[in-house]
Amino acid sequence: MSEVTLHPSIVALVSLAANIAANHPKQGLCQVDKLKSYGVAKEQIDLVIEIARHIRDEAAQMLDARFDEAYAGAAPAAPEPAAACCTPTKSGASCC
Repeated sequence: MSEVTLHPSIVALVSLAANIAANHPKQGLCQVDKLKSYGVAKEQIDLVIEIARHIRDEAAQMLDARFDEAYAGAAPAAPEPAAACCTPTKSGASCC
């Protein structure tokens, strides 16, 4: 069976996004250094950072809303099945 691998720059981009979205204490700064050394354009790194922050912030807002509903004694609303998988970032970039 052949082993599937990803280019190191893709791994670093995914890791950067995951670190940011998860609020990891290291914040993905090591990956930023690696991406720069691979020659990844600043604009591409900026886009990954924007998308990761958007996903992190959207998740926090959803958790806060569910907490507020539960705290107020209301049954939490079920997510709408037809809802979009994600919303675009402030600049309009898609996170899907």
